[in-house]
Amino acid sequence: MKEYYIHTTYTHTEEFKRLDFIVNQVRANVQKGAKLLDIGCGNGNVSIALGSLGYTVWGIDVDETSIKMANERNPFENVRFDVVDANAFTESEQYDLIICTEVLEHLEKPEALVRSAYSILKPGGTMIVTVPNGYGPRESLMTKPMQWMMRKGHTDKLVKIKKAFGYTHATAQSSNPDLTHLQFFTRKSLFALMENTGFNLMAFGKSDFLELVFPFSFIANRVKALQKLDCALADYLPAALTNGFYTTWKKANQVV
Repeated sequence: MKEYYIHTTYTHTEEFKRLDFIVNQVRANVQKGAKLLDIGCGNGNVSIALGSLGYTVWGIDVDETSIKMANERNPFENVRFDVVDANAFTESEQYDLIICTEVLEHLEKPEALVRSAYSILKPGGTMIVTVPNGYGPRESLMTKPMQWMMRKGHTDKLVKIKKAFGYTHATAQSSNPDLTHLQFFTRKSLFALMENTGFNLMAFGKSDFLELVFPFSFIANRVKALQKLDCALADYLPAALTNGFYTTWKKANQVV
């Protein structure tokens, strides 16, 4: 187990795989002590893990419950959390690196957040973005059908069914009760969003394949070896068949 894992509430292999991508990209692009901004930090897992490695991190989120949990869990003076809407950002200070993990899919206008991030990144700064593959196995077979059921007024039934199979109606990433996905990205549409704002791609990674798709997830949740195998398999599959995209972007020199 890597030392920074102990500062998270993660349990799934894919969560640790995503965190490893973020940590490795932070290490590759900035020095210890660099100023990092974690937009949509949720319960603070990524911010606190990076804080344990010596980075100065500010985690922001619009959800008060998530920020409260993040503050309660935070043991580091170099990490702080506040309730802030990044789309109404008034911060004049610039950052060496911005993290936006599992956030853009929840926004009506993700391009507004990306522009805000661009404006407060230092010249040549780095932005790490992870999103679900909107047409991958999990979004197609789980997220979209469940959101359809919720729109039809079957939320209570859905929660009962999930509880019957041992699932919770929450995530380790965020305590926000509304985690509806409003955007369903392809790799092409994500790249267009970032490139049109003025970012250049630096690194690309893939998440998992079937470990979070029922009924396979019912077994994988209990067998870590299956989770690890699934995440390893995703690295060899075409990106369109995987559940999520990990990306790193460099702020271009031109003004957007």
